[in-house]
Amino acid sequence: MNVLKELIERYSEFAERNKHNGDLNMSDFLGYLNSFYSDEELVLRKISGVSNDNEFEGFRSINSEISILLVFMYRYARCYIRKALEESLLQTGDEFSFLITLMTHKSMAKSELISDQIMEKSTGIEILRRLVAKGLIREFPDRDDKRKVRVAITERGMKEIRIILPEMSRAADIISGNLTLSEKNTLLYLLKKLDYFHNDIFINHRDTSLDQIIKKTYTKNLIR
Repeated sequence: MNVLKELIERYSEFAERNKHNGDLNMSDFLGYLNSFYSDEELVLRKISGVSNDNEFEGFRSINSEISILLVFMYRYARCYIRKALEESLLQTGDEFSFLITLMTHKSMAKSELISDQIMEKSTGIEILRRLVAKGLIREFPDRDDKRKVRVAITERGMKEIRIILPEMSRAADIISGNLTLSEKNTLLYLLKKLDYFHNDIFINHRDTSLDQIIKKTYTKNLIR
């Protein structure tokens, strides 16, 4: 009976916290539940020294630790992806990400593809330029909007993706590390939730100051 009571309470919390996030499913709820329970006590490496200086007290918070560790995870992932691409025509994970996205579309506008990859326009254009030069994608005018240029993956690009997918899959296995399946589901849920939050800011409020972003109504549930 206590288990059922706790389950109902957790679901009420879950529904309240995600009432603005659209349709949610059982997988989302299971991920939320997993965030409350751990299979083992964690042993973590220390990433900062000890200081009694109050000047840095505000930065030593759960939010700052999450930010630092997300940056670290990006660097770890980039290292493994670089190894996976050693024998490939592709040079970076970004190039792979562009190609794998184009595999699922007949074609995309350049601006649409770059935006989907959460990337600045100048950086995205340079990546597309390299992929065109290698013959992995082609570009052509948009039939309905002459201001746009569209891109599509070529046969050579499709062949290259098929060649490197096994290595990229191995890199992905390493990146997910020593997490259990339950922990992976929890992490996936949390990362999707963060992506939903940040994508709106990136797309619609990219040039807004940090103070203004914090004051926006969509940050009312942000935990400080």
